[in-house]
Amino acid sequence: MHRTDAELRMLVVEDEPATLELVSKTLAGEKVQLFTVSDAESALERLPELRPRIVLSDLLLPGINGLELLERVLESDAGIDFILMSRESSTEPAIDAIRKGACDYLLKPLDPDRLRNCVRHLVDEAMTRQKTLRLDEDLIDVFQFQGMIGRSPLMLEVFAKIRRIAPHFESVLVTGETGTGKDLVARALHNLSPQPSAPFAVCNCSALVETLLESELFGHVRGAFTGAVENKQGIFEYANGGTVFLDEIGELAMSAQAKLLRVLQNREVQRVGSPTRRTVNVRVIAATNRDLRKMVASGQFREDLFYRLSAIEISVPSLGKRKEDLPLLQRHFLKKYASRYEKAITGITRRAQTRLAAHSWPGNVRELENAISGSCIMATGNVIDLADLPEMFAAPVEAADYEERELVTLEVMEQRYLLKVLDVVGGNKARAAEILGIGRNTIYQMLSRIGESAEVFSSPGSPKTA
Repeated sequence: MHRTDAELRMLVVEDEPATLELVSKTLAGEKVQLFTVSDAESALERLPELRPRIVLSDLLLPGINGLELLERVLESDAGIDFILMSRESSTEPAIDAIRKGACDYLLKPLDPDRLRNCVRHLVDEAMTRQKTLRLDEDLIDVFQFQGMIGRSPLMLEVFAKIRRIAPHFESVLVTGETGTGKDLVARALHNLSPQPSAPFAVCNCSALVETLLESELFGHVRGAFTGAVENKQGIFEYANGGTVFLDEIGELAMSAQAKLLRVLQNREVQRVGSPTRRTVNVRVIAATNRDLRKMVASGQFREDLFYRLSAIEISVPSLGKRKEDLPLLQRHFLKKYASRYEKAITGITRRAQTRLAAHSWPGNVRELENAISGSCIMATGNVIDLADLPEMFAAPVEAADYEERELVTLEVMEQRYLLKVLDVVGGNKARAAEILGIGRNTIYQMLSRIGESAEVFSSPGSPKTA
């Protein structure tokens, strides 16, 4: 066993002394600490103790073979980089290994340069990810604003607007899709207002029937309606001196809209069933995911109230328009829910991150939070992998009506997809490797086989060679 002072551990599973000696000599001086076992059972036994970052295993082993070991290792810890080696030169075991999660497939006898380059690449990637995690931790603090996280220009603009508005506003309209964090914007406006310790009252206008909504907002007197057995103050009276947040303002009934306009104009409220008006001093924040301009045009929302509310408007961008915030948000929610569920989850695998990044996020930040929360519950290892993500991220293959003459082998289909990915990323093999979840050496191997096959380019619309 060869030891260095490096922090990354590498487990070699091999029963041939000559191969073990070659691996030890080749990786001498590299940033790995080598541990060796001769069979898969021993590897699985030592896995919890060693927690290796890289596993190099022979395909043909006594007892459990290398492919089954690959599956069981990644099931135990999806963050491990697994390299399979074999004397089998056919493409089937290589593609099978990659499909099951191997990052590379090396032919025996091993090429020392190729082995060294492969391990160096994995070590560099691991070091980079560790630095990125530490940087993300720092960035979460830097780019956190009143419970919101964002470094995208769109979110930084929202943060700047909140800072400018908060000390002076009387009414603000906050717009944006469901799940974008409009409630956090409202809370930030209140927290940065001149009276942050004053009451902050919230009313979801879509959650109450029309008869109860007016009572909730403005209060009622005893006997005003059936069930009104005593006087009750509404949230405007309760929040006097503070802030009222009216969520889903687009659902407010027309009769309540008229009373709300009077509150904004005259600073007065009138309890249901009472002739008396009470003076209040409140700031009003209204939020909606609906297009109030269209509602005004169709007569569903009062025009005068809309213009009164929209004199100052903050539009919260959808997550799809601020994808650069996705890594920080993922890290933030991962830390939050790993702590809540008391799990030692430290990250998300590259392939799971790729799947998350490809999602359109119609539910925005709330959907992302729920996805990470559920994934933390499902995760059995110290990283979240594809199998831990909600079922909606399973990415089912879309059905297609292929004529029999268009059917090709799985290998050819994989080669065509590789060319498609390379075309999308402008030929960047490192980026393609990251998307596909394989090593760059594997891409070079596949490209060399593609150059020998005319079948890859035989179907209409398939990629062409350069």
